Amino acid sequence: MDIIGKGRIFGSISAIVVVVSLVLLFTPGLKLGIDFKSGTTITYRFEDGSPDSHDVREAIASIGHQEAVVQSMGQGEFIARMSELGAGESTAIMDAIKAATGLEPTELETTTVGKAIAEDTVKNSIIAVIVAAIVVMIYIVVAFRSVPRAYRYAIAAIIALGHDVIISLGVFAALGVLIGAEVNAIFIVGILTVIGYSVNDTIVIFDRLRENTLLAPNRALKATVNLSINETMVRSIGTAMTTATVILAMLLFGGATLRDFLIVLLTGVIIGTYSSIFVASNILVGWESGTLGRILTAPMKRFRRQSEPA
Repeated sequence: MDIIGKGRIFGSISAIVVVVSLVLLFTPGLKLGIDFKSGTTITYRFEDGSPDSHDVREAIASIGHQEAVVQSMGQGEFIARMSELGAGESTAIMDAIKAATGLEPTELETTTVGKAIAEDTVKNSIIAVIVAAIVVMIYIVVAFRSVPRAYRYAIAAIIALGHDVIISLGVFAALGVLIGAEVNAIFIVGILTVIGYSVNDTIVIFDRLRENTLLAPNRALKATVNLSINETMVRSIGTAMTTATVILAMLLFGGATLRDFLIVLLTGVIIGTYSSIFVASNILVGWESGTLGRILTAPMKRFRRQSEPA
């Protein structure tokens, strides 16, 4: 299969999806959980029945928390997320829920995150992603030092990694509107897991590329890359399908607690496999051949020609 020959097609698809994802990140943007903004999360259990989540939310709203989000976890358990509670509000909410549903709620767990802690979480999450990317670059440069211009392998892998993260964030921004998916601390764990999975898949292909380059140094890079991708494609897709099947099973039958985390993983596995096969290698070949530079500078050259006086 000529993956590199169809590089412009795959590049155009990725560019469109990345642009759409960036738009979604600005409008409507990610729906932040209380780990990234101050607030309170309470888990309730109803022993004598399972009320409608709408009734529970309306009861909480009647106390003055119209922003509250209530999610059913099954088996009579609910998670309620709202702004930070004041003194006595927790008891008032439980009384309101009992009055609205006719059922006695039991408060299983209460988590409150202040503004300072939320700001630290945002900062630490950004640092964690940046550090992960830097470590990946250093590892690839060292591991591929036997190949000419090893830094290009590292940068191609990081660009593909950024591609995966941006699209995963865009998908989550859309799901925030559709199903109320929230970005929280476990979401960051999911993103870091996606980074690891994506880089691992890319390195598998690059490692075969390195071996084939050393075996036939005079062969054209395009042919070597195509050969390397085709030799590893079955393994990459097979691993992705196996991983996605397990994640999908957990997503369908594992309950709501890990839903958002599993969605991140599933999205990352699909996008990471695609980028490893169709994006990272095309970036490398485009850079080596000069095609990537011409594509990136074409808009500027066109603008200059249009700006020149007739």
